[in-house]
Amino acid sequence: MVAVQATMSLAFQISAPFLPLFLIQLGVHPLPTVELWAGAISSVNFLTSALLSPLWGSLADRYGRKAMVIRSTGAVAFFTALMGFVQNALQLFGVRALMGAFSGFSAAATALVATKVPKRRLGFSLGWMATGQLVGALLGPMIGGLVADSTHSYRIVFFGTSVFALVAAAGCAWFVHEGFVRREDRDGAQRVTFFREIGELVRHPQLAPMFVVVLLAQVAALGIQPIVPLYVRSMVGDVPWLATAAGAAFAVTGLADLIASPLLGKRSDRIGYRRVLLISLVGVSAFTLPQAIVHNLWAFLALRFGVGIFLGGILPTANAWIGSLFPGEQRGRVYGVVSSATFMGMFVGPLLGGIVASSLGFAAAFLMIGSLTFLNFLWVALAVPPSRHASSI
Repeated sequence: MVAVQATMSLAFQISAPFLPLFLIQLGVHPLPTVELWAGAISSVNFLTSALLSPLWGSLADRYGRKAMVIRSTGAVAFFTALMGFVQNALQLFGVRALMGAFSGFSAAATALVATKVPKRRLGFSLGWMATGQLVGALLGPMIGGLVADSTHSYRIVFFGTSVFALVAAAGCAWFVHEGFVRREDRDGAQRVTFFREIGELVRHPQLAPMFVVVLLAQVAALGIQPIVPLYVRSMVGDVPWLATAAGAAFAVTGLADLIASPLLGKRSDRIGYRRVLLISLVGVSAFTLPQAIVHNLWAFLALRFGVGIFLGGILPTANAWIGSLFPGEQRGRVYGVVSSATFMGMFVGPLLGGIVASSLGFAAAFLMIGSLTFLNFLWVALAVPPSRHASSI
């Protein structure tokens, strides 16, 4: 599943370095309009995913998490291939929206792993899942930028991405074994309606505060993605290796996440989820705010690396904390709800970043994201009660 996660993360991230540049090729102009379209297109699939993730999570509990992983990877492969045929920004927007509606990969993959490992190893295991995700985030932008620069075609990258998603589906089908038993077949359990299931989860006293934590964390993680290629261009100009430089700005964060995620995930099992979350949130804020005043590519890459070090500790720790609160047979639904928070943050983040950058400039976008991360730190410190030690869960 770590390999499947890495492959899908690569598929999701491979077009990130050149999406604004592709919009320019499609005829979008001037630059503020490009920024707005880039933010909208980068975020619309996350909105549709947020709306439908609880449904896919509930189906995962009923019919198997592996089946949902394969279904979602197939959907991503199909809709990504369609992106290679779009002729204008509106068509690209529509295809991205449909891809989000039929995806649901994150909730199914997280639930599949979380139901197969002991509670005391949730942080460690989900940290490795985050590592797989970050390997893809590291390689995807670099591969996308290199392929786009070498072939002089952004459309070829979309077709290649579709192949990567099909590889992930085949890998899950052949090498992942779940042993799933439907809920109503266990101990004569009765099926509960979907809306009642979700209502019970939403009212859970500890899940609601963590919903906010995950949402704001994703706003911080993705809020500046749409403007990174344009910010890099403002530093280096229209050089032949522009897409590669933009890919490096994404990849360096993934490299730092790759180093930090397993360590922070394992540490959260030992010293507590709340403490690791607080440290990670402070670190992300501290390295994001100075990016507003940087005008050198190498300094910018160094700060992006620092962000990645601490960003790698947020979601694995939050997911492990949440998973420890619920029995295994409910985790598909639980992570479906959590994925709604994740995707809602992914929707709001790029859109908010694009709007702020287009109206107030690049510096304002970095200041906004750094400040929101610090507010998230205050929310965890003041509103989320201390977690129990992993060994006592």
